[in-house]
Amino acid sequence: MRYFPDTLEHYLLQHIDSEHPYLHRLWRAINLHLYNGHMTSDHLQGSLLQWLVRLVRPRRVLEVGTFGGYSALAMAAALSDDAHLVTFDSNDELEPFTRPWIEASPWAQRVTYRVGDALTEAPQLGILFDMVFLDGDKRTYVDAYEMAMRLTTPQALIVADNTLWSGNILDDAYAHDRQTMGVKAFNDHVAADPRVSTFILPFRDGITLLQKR
Repeated sequence: MRYFPDTLEHYLLQHIDSEHPYLHRLWRAINLHLYNGHMTSDHLQGSLLQWLVRLVRPRRVLEVGTFGGYSALAMAAALSDDAHLVTFDSNDELEPFTRPWIEASPWAQRVTYRVGDALTEAPQLGILFDMVFLDGDKRTYVDAYEMAMRLTTPQALIVADNTLWSGNILDDAYAHDRQTMGVKAFNDHVAADPRVSTFILPFRDGITLLQKR
């Protein structure tokens, strides 16, 4: 669910920085060639992620859930040359699409794309991250969040996507849906967590910003 009317979203897109041509081509390719292509980040969300990167100026970024690579490359475009982003996706069927797009991008040297379970593999990297973007399996969002808390520096920024989940979090018809239950559990968990400051942006499908205190 998009929380802005199409006309307002069109207006917003006309009044923010333009989309990099490579990202636009990637967005089109994702929507043409990948099943559930609508799940990708887009220019509006990518612009927000870029602004957050510029504000935080992280040296190390972790992404959980690469999908087609749009959000990873959008963030990488805003990183300094000495910074780096590691992105994980557990779906190896996406690799033939995603890896070439990442490796051919202008920001390839800033990105490491790994196929595997971030919950088990990211802790093995021995890296502390300054920013984390959670966009993976909603059923394990609480576990991914707790992993992020362990692997981040003080005052790190954690960004979680899809936290309004098309409004299903308020719909009793989805009360037993495991993805919806995972999002609701995450929202309740972070709202009660004194270790972070929390704010939810009612933007696209809901984006939660969390900063370690």
